[in-house]
Amino acid sequence: MDNQITILGTGNAQATHCYNTCFVVRSSGGHLLLVDAGGGNGILLQLEKAGIDWRDIHDLYVTHAHTDHILGVVWMMRMALQKQNHLRIYSHRKVLDILVYLSQQLLPRKQSDRMGTIVEMIEVHDGDHLTIGDMQMQAFDIHSTKEKQFGFAMTLPGGVRLTCLGDEPYSEENERYARGVDWLMSEAFCVYDDRERFKPYEKHHSTAIDAARLAQQLNVRNLILYHTEDKTLDTRRQRYAAEAQSAFDGRVIVPDDLEVIVLE
Repeated sequence: MDNQITILGTGNAQATHCYNTCFVVRSSGGHLLLVDAGGGNGILLQLEKAGIDWRDIHDLYVTHAHTDHILGVVWMMRMALQKQNHLRIYSHRKVLDILVYLSQQLLPRKQSDRMGTIVEMIEVHDGDHLTIGDMQMQAFDIHSTKEKQFGFAMTLPGGVRLTCLGDEPYSEENERYARGVDWLMSEAFCVYDDRERFKPYEKHHSTAIDAARLAQQLNVRNLILYHTEDKTLDTRRQRYAAEAQSAFDGRVIVPDDLEVIVLE
């Protein structure tokens, strides 16, 4: 089996024609890590469509507390608590506190009482090292100006290096996590030509050309663009890739929901 990513969702918070951005990293050894879970119980359908049994998800990394990333986690928690399927959730303290509160307010007492045992909360700090099966990770604060958010740098079996920058513009303070990696995941709210329509800069987001210039500067091999608008899905892959390829010499991937990317 190859190291791979299954992209469950590619859309930003307002997207309704594709699922919110979240994905599963699968190592060549078969270990799974779900990163974020979108904005609702659609996470269960996306996993089903992808051929991934939710019961096989035992590790979940949550980047931040925005609704389009955290509310699907509540559904993963509910299923795990109800079926007593062990789930470890990794995130910073604010996210974990919100998830505990939501479990107490929204779930039956017999389920919420299992928080801490069936569902284990693991607090991560800037620079912390994590081991998920045969995947080695380092969490890092992306230095968001909106909501505290963590990205991660990961080394997969075979030495493949993957860095996820979260869903806001890159901070130079995180250069050591991104420079020279094999795979860089970067948000691209829209293409630059559509900036007046979608207002990415006013919303503290990047365009495809911004992500591409960053990838070129950091000398990465492959660039994955995600967390986009959903009004141009018919042409998204072609337009985003063309814009990014104009500034980046490596490979550009603009995935659709449920696409599997082999991490070579």
